[in-house]
Amino acid sequence: MLTIIFSQSRASVLVSRPRMPNLYVTHFASSIGELTIASSDQGLAYLALPRASGRGFAGWCRRYASDHTIKEDAEPNGMAVDQVSEFLAGERETFKLPLDLRATSFQLDVYKVVAEIPYGESLAYGDVARRVGRAAAVRAVGAANGANPIPLVIPCHRVLASNGQLHGYGGGLELKGKLLAMESASHPAQGALF
Repeated sequence: MLTIIFSQSRASVLVSRPRMPNLYVTHFASSIGELTIASSDQGLAYLALPRASGRGFAGWCRRYASDHTIKEDAEPNGMAVDQVSEFLAGERETFKLPLDLRATSFQLDVYKVVAEIPYGESLAYGDVARRVGRAAAVRAVGAANGANPIPLVIPCHRVLASNGQLHGYGGGLELKGKLLAMESASHPAQGALF
């Protein structure tokens, strides 16, 4: 960033470094194990499930937040921690959080569709692909779900194989099944999910 300061006699140029953005990180115990939440000044950016596969928080930071100052700070994440805890206790069906999603445009399209799947319901990967306007991109939808930086909030556990079976989940299939069973039990009139 370039700032010009005018004085009576001359103009001088000051070069100032842009302020490094912050990423606030909180680790907390939940009913499914230790979770990690990271938020920027714009909103929730990352949620790590226990035993999650993939590159993890360090890999996400290298790709999406390499220019950020990482601060261990629970206060900016308080609302997210509360809402995730309430969801896992079966006391919350929807999240009301500002988000800072960092993803490709295709991934964002997928996350928008997945975020609209109601609590206690599910869609097949093919259904999601059709809704984003790319019916043949079923595997790409699966990859996007696998890269979801904020599972639970963007409920990728509600996306199933075309035959209704559990398929792929960053937190493991056992956790996916438990989440679906919890939601199904809360909405018995809608029937079983699988």
